[in-house]
Amino acid sequence: MTTVRRGNLFVISAPSGSGKTTLVRRLLDTLDDVCFSVSFTTRPVRGSERDGIDYHFVSQDLFRTKIEDGEFLEWAEVHGNFYGTSKVVTEQVRASGEDILMDVDVQGAAQVRKAQPDAITLFVMPPSFEVLEERLRGRRQDSDNVILGRLEEARHEIHHYKDYDYVLINDSVERTSELLKAIVLAERTRPRLLEDRIRPIVESFKNE
Repeated sequence: MTTVRRGNLFVISAPSGSGKTTLVRRLLDTLDDVCFSVSFTTRPVRGSERDGIDYHFVSQDLFRTKIEDGEFLEWAEVHGNFYGTSKVVTEQVRASGEDILMDVDVQGAAQVRKAQPDAITLFVMPPSFEVLEERLRGRRQDSDNVILGRLEEARHEIHHYKDYDYVLINDSVERTSELLKAIVLAERTRPRLLEDRIRPIVESFKNE
C-alpha cells in the first residue's frame, strides 16, 4: 500500500521591502503541491482583502482564546494587532502530502523552528540597505515615519540570517524566484520523504 508523502513546512522571512511577497506569489503560480498558509489576525480588513483568502479576520477575544487553547503554531503582537498560524491546519496540509509555505517575521520563525524542528527556513534579504530604502520609498504606500520605522526594524532583522537554512539575496526577481523554486524541489528529494517509493526499488535489487 502506497503512503502519502508528508509535506514540507517552509518558513520564509524578510525585512519589509525585500521582495518576499513577489517571490512567494511566483512560487505559488509556478509550482504544484505547495500552498500558502493563511494567518489569523485581529487587524481590520484593508482594501480588497478577503476573509479566508488574505487572512482569517477574528476578534481579539477569539484570538486570545485560541492562544489559551494552544491552537497556534506561532503568534505575535505587532503594532497592537495579533497574528498567528493555525497548528491544526498546518498539520492537515502536511499530512495530505502538500507542502505549506509560511510568511512570518524572525520572531515567528523562531517559534516555528522550536515547535517544528523539521521546518525548512529561508531568509530573503535585499542586496543593500540603500536598495531597500529605495524600494520602500518607491512603493509610495507609507509615510516617511513608517518607512523610517521599517528601515530601523530591518537593521535588527538582517542579523538573523544566520538562524535560517537558506539565504536568498534578492538582487534579481527572476533569478531569485528560480532559486526559491529549486530549493523547494530539492527538499522534496530527501530520502525520508520518498521512503514509500524507494523501498520497492531497493527490493527489486535483491537476489532471488
